[in-house]
Amino acid sequence: MMLGDRVTERALKAGADVAEASVHQSLHLSAKVRLKAPELVEEAGSRGVGLRVMCGQQVAVAHTSDLSDAGLDRFIEDAIELVRLTQPDRFSGPPDSALLSSMAEHQQLDLFDATIDGIDAEEGLHRAKAAEVAAFEYDPRVLNSEGSSFSRVSGGSAIVTSGGFRGFTQGTYASIVVNPVVDDTDGKKRSGYYFSSRRHLSDMECEREVGREASRRTLAKLGSRRVPTQHAPVVFDPDTARSMLSLFAGCINGSAIWRRASYLADREASVVASELVTIVDDPFIPRGPGSRAYDGEGLLSRRNIIVEGGVLKTYLLDSYSARKLNKASTASASRSASGGIGPSTSNFMLKPGDMTAEDLLASTAKGLYVTDMMGFGFNAVTGDFSRGASGFWIENGEKAHPVSEVTISLNLDQILKRIDAVANDLHMDSSIMSPTFRVSEMTIAGHAHS
Repeated sequence: MMLGDRVTERALKAGADVAEASVHQSLHLSAKVRLKAPELVEEAGSRGVGLRVMCGQQVAVAHTSDLSDAGLDRFIEDAIELVRLTQPDRFSGPPDSALLSSMAEHQQLDLFDATIDGIDAEEGLHRAKAAEVAAFEYDPRVLNSEGSSFSRVSGGSAIVTSGGFRGFTQGTYASIVVNPVVDDTDGKKRSGYYFSSRRHLSDMECEREVGREASRRTLAKLGSRRVPTQHAPVVFDPDTARSMLSLFAGCINGSAIWRRASYLADREASVVASELVTIVDDPFIPRGPGSRAYDGEGLLSRRNIIVEGGVLKTYLLDSYSARKLNKASTASASRSASGGIGPSTSNFMLKPGDMTAEDLLASTAKGLYVTDMMGFGFNAVTGDFSRGASGFWIENGEKAHPVSEVTISLNLDQILKRIDAVANDLHMDSSIMSPTFRVSEMTIAGHAHS
């Protein structure tokens, strides 16, 4: 915090009208094993300062990791020189000081676990190896692996602005992932994975459970085959449902809206999804992956209902995109380490329904259950969606056989409007999260009917 005070004060003395400093420090460890042998250990630390300065309506950002007095002097001089070269933008500017939050208002969200930094490289390798060994021991057909990795990160950041905001936060995150590989009868390699990640070590699944689940998922792919091209219901499991929700998150981002780079431009207050769909951005979930007490500009975080009963209620806006759209900020600004600011999600989730995932599957007479998607076939401007997929074919409410090498397609607007079932299996493994849901009909491109 003191370093942020110094940088802000010196930038103002150097000629800036507005100065905002963000100071960050982090520690990172990655440990990977493959076939029970260590393959990678990577440990790093970083610290630096990001600075956003304004002169009138000219804006520039700069970053340095040289925190010596001489280094900071050069850094501030460079930022001032840079801002004088930029073009004025009438929408630029800091947030209204009256909207800034105070440290007394910042909720404690339990985002830091002091035990995570106590895991050294040796223990990281031990945890990764334990997960991979459990994957091998699950079934004798599991003889190969793309590896097993454990990683942890911890860090803290402080923001000080000349507008009067001061804030400090710290957090931790740990994850473990296992990727078994098995040989199929047609000679193809089938790979799968499973992971667990949490802010607190005690909330993670144990390594052996992660390994066993990874093997179970991989073995389930044996015997995969294509299905005929057809229109049928498609069920997205939580991992692929999260991927679909992330596409929507990009389309309600204020920057995409004012750039007219989203099919949801001018769609506020209109129906954009099934009435079963309510989407919330909630920064106040204790230990949540995307939780934050304040946003990147210093506004007090708030819970935003994005879609309620299928109706689009709001976009996610920082101060700049709000001005561009003649609206108010939704306290959704995110400040990068370099000092740049833009709107972003916090904990972005599709609210769970009442039925279990098992009941949702049992209520599906026929269709595709998607567990993996490949490719990047999405056009945010039109909403057109088409991606490679694999998973399981559903017959009479049960998984009949694994499926691969098919393509699923439909416009995202129609996908969300055709959601006819939402399960209750929401997990907090990432900041964008979704339960299992079913789309009543999509195009599934496989092989031609014989």
